This record gives sequence, C-alpha cells and structure tokens, in this order.
Amino acid sequence: MRGFKVVVVMLCVMVSGACAQFNQGTAAVPVVASHLDRIAARGELVVGMSGNQPPLNFISKSGELMGLEVDLAKQMADAMGVNLRTQSMAFADLLPALESGRVDLVLSGMTITPARNMKSMFVGPYFLSGKAILTREQTLADIRNPSEMNRPNLKIVALRGSTSQALVEDEIPDAKLSLAQDYDEAIQQLIRNEADIFIADYPICIISVFRYPDEGLISLITPMTFEPLGIGLPAGDPLYANWVENFLMLLDGSGELEELTNHWFGESSWLEDLP
Repeated sequence: MRGFKVVVVMLCVMVSGACAQFNQGTAAVPVVASHLDRIAARGELVVGMSGNQPPLNFISKSGELMGLEVDLAKQMADAMGVNLRTQSMAFADLLPALESGRVDLVLSGMTITPARNMKSMFVGPYFLSGKAILTREQTLADIRNPSEMNRPNLKIVALRGSTSQALVEDEIPDAKLSLAQDYDEAIQQLIRNEADIFIADYPICIISVFRYPDEGLISLITPMTFEPLGIGLPAGDPLYANWVENFLMLLDGSGELEELTNHWFGESSWLEDLP
C-alpha cells in the first residue's frame, strides 16, 4: 500500500509539473500591443521632422514649428485623442529614429522608395513632388536637360540621405557631389558659390527663390522625377498602418487635405514667418 501511495504522489507531481510547463508555455506566447495602444497609454504622439523643409515643415522666426506636415501631425494627434510632440533632427537620422522607437512616425517630405520600404512601412502619398534644380540663371542657361549636368566641372549639392543624393549618384555620377546636413546649409553653399546647383524637391527650390530674392537664384520649374511623399511607420504593425491610411483617406475625402495643401502651396502669407 505504501508503494502505491508513493507512485500516486509521483504521478501527481509529474502531472502538476507538466501542467505548470504547459501553463508557462502558454503564458510565454507574447501578446504584441499595437503602437496605437502605446501612444494612447503615453498620451502623446511623437513625430519626427527635419524642421527645415518649407512649406512642409519649418521653424518660424518665433521658434514655432509650422507647415503642411505640422498641421497633418496635429490633426492626427487630435484624432487619437493625445498630445503632439515633434522631434526635429537631421533628415538622414529620421528613419533610424523610427527604427529605434524614438519617434512614432516620420512626416518630413520623405519620398516612398522601395529601399526605404524594405525597413519601414509607408502610408500615402499625401503630396506628389518631384526633383528640381536651384541655381543661377547663367548656369541654368547651359543646361537644357539633366544629362548635360553630368560633367566633372559641375559642383552639385544635395541633402544627405535623400533621394536627391541617390539621383545624382545614379544619373549624374561624373559631377562633383557635396552632401549637406540640411537645406539651409545646401542653399548657403550655393549662395557662397561653393556649389553650382542644388538638387531638391521642387517646393524647396521654388520657395528658396522667394526666400532669397537678392541672390539671383532661379529654379527649373518642371519636376525631373516623380516623388510621392509618404508617412513613415514602424514595420510589423498592420493595425497602426491601417489607422493612418484611413485617417488620410478621411482627410482627403472631406476636402481638408486639399485645403491644407492650397494654404501652404497657394498662399504666400506664411513666408513672413520664415527666419
């Protein structure tokens, strides 16, 4: 009888251990919370921007961040019921900040490309742009098509980490390329005659002509490329991407996106806020 009791006790211990292991295994299955849950719990949407891409985003004379993308970010935060916090950083640092979790999304004139989409999700486009050149009239007169820029004596400046850099490296490899951390630095290189041509999205080039009226700058108005601007999101969260996609759809369908775009690209009153 004693031996029978020992066997029963051992069986109970074995069954209990197996149950414990089963429960632990079940509990070990991770439950992945959506970024939306974390944003809601934090009460804050953190958006990464360069802060120097007017009229998409820029820091005004008073130190306030303004622009089309700032307005979009504010509306997104309002729709989530949270506060907005913007993080200004160099353009090349935006996607690494997204991948490391320092920002919840990137909204900064970023073109949707296959290479970027390999690491991050993109929703959009919310604006269609294209590459243009900013230069002086004499330089532009010598260039009838982009292929004529491919010569060793031509100095081109572009934003580091941008599709403009990729365009020059792929299509204009013989030109001398200089990389700037931000648009202000690039334009100053042009003004100081350290560069012959600045290549960037056409809104930046056109705005720079009005921003520096005494520098003799001129822009090629017709965009050279197709640049769909999208919202960068962390990979692996379809609910978050679906929310942002539907937010843009509703904003577009209501006409609010068109109103915002017309304000920042069709009016000039905000130019007075540029530093």
